[in-house]
Amino acid sequence: MPAMLVGSHGGSHGGSHGRAPARKPPRPLTATQAERVRRAQRAGAYVLLIAGTVVFVLPFLWMITTSLKSDAENLAFPPQWLPDSFHWENFVRGWAGSLDYTTFMLNTVLITALSVLGNLISCVLPAYAFARMRAGAATLMFGALMATMMIPREITLVPKFILFSKLGWVDTYLPLIVPEFFGVALYVFLLRQFFTTIPQELIDAARIDGASELRILWRIMLPLSKPALAAICLFSFVGNWNQYLESVIYIRTTEKFTLPLGLGLFTDQYATQYNQMMAVALIAMMPIVIIFFIAQKTFIRGVTLTGIAGR
Repeated sequence: MPAMLVGSHGGSHGGSHGRAPARKPPRPLTATQAERVRRAQRAGAYVLLIAGTVVFVLPFLWMITTSLKSDAENLAFPPQWLPDSFHWENFVRGWAGSLDYTTFMLNTVLITALSVLGNLISCVLPAYAFARMRAGAATLMFGALMATMMIPREITLVPKFILFSKLGWVDTYLPLIVPEFFGVALYVFLLRQFFTTIPQELIDAARIDGASELRILWRIMLPLSKPALAAICLFSFVGNWNQYLESVIYIRTTEKFTLPLGLGLFTDQYATQYNQMMAVALIAMMPIVIIFFIAQKTFIRGVTLTGIAGR
């Protein structure tokens, strides 16, 4: 009996020593400590944003300073960031040189304007159908459309070239414009996402009043979708304005060149005048910069809403 008592006492004593001590809950931060944490997080976010801004802005600043350098400073080694004096004549010499960049810009404006128009016409209709019209195979067709975004663009270059060459479209603008009238999967997706955010009650009321689907699209959906349409226009404008790969494949005559192709010709027999080339490149990118700053708020709102909405 005493042995049993001793054993039980020892077991209970050993079990109490084997338990881990209970952890105390962390003390809540005081108001001063919480404010310090918030300031540190805010400072870290600002540091990351400033670093990212420098990475993206640095090449642009180099382009600007190079466009204002003299020919000697252009070839100096080691390179110098700032020119000793600003040579604004590089813009005139580059633009009015041996190549007709005014014609190149007019060609680019024509192709870009028609391409943007084609994207709007061809993407609005299927986006509205996928968003508001229920069909048995709608989900399957929408999935097939989204699957086309996984196909690399380079894979379709050879089949498209064979097709357009048999149609006699080589050395014309048709291969650059006509495909834009057959829809772009990304733009259809973005517009479809925005259309789903518009209240269904508005559409039902219009249908009760006898409005057709096209009238609903024209009078209700499009006026309420200006931010998304602005985003699509800007994406399409930038993509077609900077188009180089397909332009160099299909356009053969120099008089039909676009600005990206014209910049590729900015060389002579012995050296490339990088200062004049950067000056012309700055002029070529000015329309994009101007349009973005004019429609900046609408564009950002459209991208935000199309990114977070949808069902």
